[in-house]
Amino acid sequence: MTFLRSLLFNLYFHLLTAVMAVAGLPILAMPWRWVMRYSKLWTQLTLFGLKRICGLDYRIVGRDRLPDGPCLVACKHQSAWETMVLPNIALGFASCVMKRELLSLPLFGWYLQRSDQIAIDRSGGAKALKDMVAKAKAAIAEDRSIVIYPEGTRTAPGEQRPYHAGVAALYKSLKLPVVPVALNSGLFWGRQAFHKRPGTITMEFLPPIPPGLPREAFMAELRERIESASARLAQQNGSEAGSSHGVSEDMPS
Repeated sequence: MTFLRSLLFNLYFHLLTAVMAVAGLPILAMPWRWVMRYSKLWTQLTLFGLKRICGLDYRIVGRDRLPDGPCLVACKHQSAWETMVLPNIALGFASCVMKRELLSLPLFGWYLQRSDQIAIDRSGGAKALKDMVAKAKAAIAEDRSIVIYPEGTRTAPGEQRPYHAGVAALYKSLKLPVVPVALNSGLFWGRQAFHKRPGTITMEFLPPIPPGLPREAFMAELRERIESASARLAQQNGSEAGSSHGVSEDMPS
């Protein structure tokens, strides 16, 4: 049954994405906020398909921990799921640090570029970090939070990778609180996994880390908070998160 549901969802997802990518081309001439609103609609329809077809719902907890105004959000990365939900639903119109190669994707890359995401050359060294910081400051000036995945790639639940220098560079330069985010999305929608398993994904905003810490202390604190909380969520049964399969009350409309 999981295979059949996953197959139906994949067909739904690819058809939805293709239709919306073509239908929304005129929106690319609009300001970036219009593009982000369109992206939010696409995300909402994708989540609707996940719930109705695969029985996969989600909840978001700890949104009251987000500070007023822009901040830096550092998230555990286990699935494609959070790349849709975090900027478009949980935060609203955030700017995400991503690899530059994504801009080359047909149609989809145009939307990424037009929505002013922070695309970087991961082999660019110091210049790439400098460009990333400059783009992040421009986004902050437009009252947008910044999303970064410190490990730089998706990892399986329980797996850890080194945290890259980019998050430390942003922390030092932006002088903003950093909100760590833990999740267990990989239990249900793994990296390059065909199957989408039923249950409830949990995304949890953790207490912010204030600006001004030394680099080593900041990186150690960030890793400890994200990894320990993600390990805790991984121990939970996916269906435990909500027998009613509803999002938490602190979700935005």
